[in-house]
Amino acid sequence: MAAGLAAGHGAGLPKVAFIGTGGTISSLGRDALDILDYTATDRRLEAGAILDAVPELATVASVVPVPFRAVPSPAIGFAEWRDLVRLCARLADEHPDLAGIVIGHGTATLEETAYALSLTLTVDLPVVLVGSQRPMSALSTDAKLNLVAAVRTAAAPESRGRGVLVVLNDEIQAAREVTKTSVARLQTFRTPDFGVLGHVDGDTVRYYRRSERATAPGTPFDIRDRPALPRVDIAYGYADADGTAVRAFLAAGARGLVSAGLAPGMTPPAEAEALEAAAADGIVVVMSTRAGSGVVPLTTRLRSRGILSADNLTPQKARILLALALTVTHEPDAVARLFATY
Repeated sequence: MAAGLAAGHGAGLPKVAFIGTGGTISSLGRDALDILDYTATDRRLEAGAILDAVPELATVASVVPVPFRAVPSPAIGFAEWRDLVRLCARLADEHPDLAGIVIGHGTATLEETAYALSLTLTVDLPVVLVGSQRPMSALSTDAKLNLVAAVRTAAAPESRGRGVLVVLNDEIQAAREVTKTSVARLQTFRTPDFGVLGHVDGDTVRYYRRSERATAPGTPFDIRDRPALPRVDIAYGYADADGTAVRAFLAAGARGLVSAGLAPGMTPPAEAEALEAAAADGIVVVMSTRAGSGVVPLTTRLRSRGILSADNLTPQKARILLALALTVTHEPDAVARLFATY
């Protein structure tokens, strides 16, 4: 890996590392019209082969492949996040001329990996996650142009200091705020409350706003030597929910719980009793909402039950922050401050 990166190509162009983790952007279907069942072939390109499929990248940057592993994104979780944090740190240490890092990723869990990295990376380089809705082999695939846009974004000096970024469909999004909103549409990644940070228009990277929440590096969350995160589970709210899921998660060893509650942050009575009992037993409980956007208000009722607000984080991102928070504190007030910061 190090030798290949040092060799590079494209004299005078910024150097960008490309880490391929698999996903649709690396996938090959049965034919050019296979845009839905392509995972059945179980064929995925490694990082170098992905770059070879987009020779136009040579005019944008000196893009060098970094071996990782090619897997479907449902198979990506903490172990991969930890390894990516280590890998990015090693790349930055070994190659001080690196302008940025692009990580190819499946869209199913892309937003979770992006947010986890935005809280745990130790490098001060732009790190951009990119995916696609159509496989590399498809007619009118979005994989190639998405990759070009991501490389342009990672190489742009203006991308520094903005935390981990997500680039698809010519749009630049903040890792904390973006979420996948559609199964198959190309404009699937959206930031419901606030909109995009900027756009990639041809060869120009344009920013119009920035996220106000703190990001790595410099967070208290160091996962490089951790074997695992504390278990945190999500209890999905629905009519007649009776707390069975909450009790099952606790029996499985959960140290924290996120309720994907009914908007604006409520649960049916039996579920509320189970969550209150968990909080009374020392489990940190955070109320999010299944609505997909908006801040959960810290109401008198939540306070009285010892339940914290997830702010405007989606349940899946609240789970990540709570798990990381539990690596540094178990005090609810301290956890609440972390949710107000990140």
